[in-house]
Amino acid sequence: MSNEILIGRETGDGGVMTITINRPERKNALTPPMYQTMVEALQEAHADTGVRAVLFRGHAEIFTAGNDIEDFLKTPPTGSDSPVMRFLAGIAGATKPLVAAVAGPAIGVGTTLLLHCDIVYAADNARFAMPFAQLGLCPEAGSSLLLPRIAGYQGAAEKLLLGETFDAAEAHRMGFVNRVLPAAELDAFVAAQVAKLAALPAASLRVTKALMKQGSEHELKTRMTEEAVHFGKMLLAPEAREAFTAFLQKRKPDFRQFD
Repeated sequence: MSNEILIGRETGDGGVMTITINRPERKNALTPPMYQTMVEALQEAHADTGVRAVLFRGHAEIFTAGNDIEDFLKTPPTGSDSPVMRFLAGIAGATKPLVAAVAGPAIGVGTTLLLHCDIVYAADNARFAMPFAQLGLCPEAGSSLLLPRIAGYQGAAEKLLLGETFDAAEAHRMGFVNRVLPAAELDAFVAAQVAKLAALPAASLRVTKALMKQGSEHELKTRMTEEAVHFGKMLLAPEAREAFTAFLQKRKPDFRQFD
């Protein structure tokens, strides 16, 4: 198990599994081994009747910068069995409540994974962005379906087409952040909230979530598959190569050469 993802149990009897992204020296950028560790943690949480909820968190200054660009260039994910795709399927199909505590930047999948969380709390220093178009890519994790439902079409279009950064207050107005707190208060507040979840009957949490999600599972799975097909092709296309190379060279990409 990678020490870049820390798995813990909280609230005394271990009723909450915590998944902490722990690669601050690389801005918590995610790699296949990190995704694999989270996949295994989600599987464990699903099978363990003692786990009432799963909490995602990063560090006080960074949630995650998204996928590791250098890693993407060297080993682009392919197929539904890749760790990243298995992780996305895991959060989409999670039967137990998913909670997120977000401080600092949450970029790319760092934002889109939140759309699958049932409760999201953000520090006032949190920043969000889905810069897929800027990287020559398309939305992933079902965000092309989920974000318009949450924020409305125009609100989602602005964030997905332009890919610009926005703050926690705007994320709260859009509807995918439940509450914004001072950064110094985030951890204590979230700990109290997940402790409340851990004290509730597992069946009540599971059935309530299932009822709220009922009817949308097939549509979400279909959209995620469609996104993955486009994403995989675009990841290998010249536009993405130009965007990633420009990112690593710290220059502005030039897309004028492409139709």
